[in-house]
Amino acid sequence: MIEVERLQKRYDDKVVVDSVSFRVEDGELLGLVGGSGSGKTTTLKMINRLIEPSAGRVLVDGEDAAGVAPHELRRRIGYVFQGIGLFPHLTVGENVAVPLTLAGWDKDRIRARVADLLALVELEPALSGRSPAELSGGQQQRVGVARALAASPRLMLLDEPFGALDPLTRDRLQQSFLDLRRKLHLTVVFVTHDMAEALLVADRVGVMRAGRLVQVGTPGELMRAPADEHVVQLLETPRRQARVVDALLRGTA
Repeated sequence: MIEVERLQKRYDDKVVVDSVSFRVEDGELLGLVGGSGSGKTTTLKMINRLIEPSAGRVLVDGEDAAGVAPHELRRRIGYVFQGIGLFPHLTVGENVAVPLTLAGWDKDRIRARVADLLALVELEPALSGRSPAELSGGQQQRVGVARALAASPRLMLLDEPFGALDPLTRDRLQQSFLDLRRKLHLTVVFVTHDMAEALLVADRVGVMRAGRLVQVGTPGELMRAPADEHVVQLLETPRRQARVVDALLRGTA
């Protein structure tokens, strides 16, 4: 479980995250959606102390994250970076093994765990020895997910994980991750700029604008009762897409 209480990040006189509060229940996926500069990625990074808050606090399973050493906290929370973030000079297997190597696992144990993780994200064992450059974008993203799962975290943070992929690959990975999340009972905060993606993958959606959280609710709640004009505008694209698909199915377009 993750609790964010009045979280703030300030750089000199500029406030980029302003008194954000939310709670992610055990096994829940919360999507944070908003445009560039809305504060969603900064909020995500403050959860595992990649960025230190200026005020407020984060509780992880009831424990104040400020009282946990950053490296210990990050072992408990898997993080999938925007742009994948694989090390180009390491093989696929070595990339997946990074958290395990840092934790001091022996080579045989690492080798077995890497094989299990590649199978978990539906990658062939033979890919373990390849470089990231030899993989497709979708395969690279699966490696990033495998690395984030290496230390068996129950909590995961995902920052625009599928944004750079083509639509078909993106859809397959969304469904694959949702299956994985249910199988492992993961608690997830998922950042995206795409409201349609948030509506499809999240149990609840938090909408951010100018550093503030303007609404949190289930996809249905947002669709039925958007809190303000900003939320209405973000919902217009998926609404329009749904109307076009419906017209095509009815033969009226």
